[in-house]
Amino acid sequence: MSTLTRQTLSHLDWLEAEAIHIMREVAGQCSNPVLLFSGGKDSICMLRIAEKAFRPGKFPFPLMHIDTGHNYKEVVEFRDKRAAELGERLIVRSVEDSMKRGTVVLKHENESRNKHQSVTLLEAIEEFGFDACIGGARRDEEKARAKERIMSFRDEFGQWDPKNQRPELWNLYNARSHKGENIRAFPISNWTEMDVWQYIEREKLELPSIYFAHQRPVVIRQGAIVPVNVPLMTGELTNLPKAGEEIVELQVRFRTVGDISCTAPVESDADTVEKIVLETATTTITERGATRLDDQTSEASMEQRKKEGYF
Repeated sequence: MSTLTRQTLSHLDWLEAEAIHIMREVAGQCSNPVLLFSGGKDSICMLRIAEKAFRPGKFPFPLMHIDTGHNYKEVVEFRDKRAAELGERLIVRSVEDSMKRGTVVLKHENESRNKHQSVTLLEAIEEFGFDACIGGARRDEEKARAKERIMSFRDEFGQWDPKNQRPELWNLYNARSHKGENIRAFPISNWTEMDVWQYIEREKLELPSIYFAHQRPVVIRQGAIVPVNVPLMTGELTNLPKAGEEIVELQVRFRTVGDISCTAPVESDADTVEKIVLETATTTITERGATRLDDQTSEASMEQRKKEGYF
């Protein structure tokens, strides 16, 4: 007589299974999807989900990054290295190219390019005819993201209308769209920052070095730690200190990475994933609340950007 062994799934197993299911739904329902990959921790998890969903075959979509031109050098180098290791096609489209075309115009030289990624993204979607963009956004990051469906419908102008979204009952997802319309799919929407770090720990995923504690020149500006004299891929320095600001060396790490102009680090001595998991468990400030300067301009800044086509 055979005995049945009951297997208990961890919460990470459940989240991973849901993400794999969503990613396969996008591949099955959409004719020309793309996976957004920046080299950040969330998109690194997305790559592992894609591996588990589609290996040993090739991914049924290319990877794409919208580069502001002011991304951290360590992250850009990691992005290229990881895409090459996987043998997957990486498309890079730059905000700087949109600036040359005149579709992006900065108010001043030092304006953050982060929100202008929306324009470059919409141009890339039109260029390649993508009908779905798979992203690593999570509901716990910010209030506007919490409103968004897992399959988020965008109209022919790339705009998000929170009042015009499809119901998602019983884990049934509708990714169908008319020509010109777009779906933004978020397979790890239900994950938290802690889930991401625990998954990275479990899967032993490699990360850019700036996620771990390191010494960096910074200034304290309006209560935030702002990195200064940051080298770009070109060797040029950006985020120069303002007159009268005192540069200090602090041990910091980045909880999230994005455009240099709006991504602040936090003081930390966590130089391993295990230490970061412990630190994340005790923090009382949200990930974006602590580190994203662009979200602090107004209560509705993220929602407004999403309505304009942001990720």
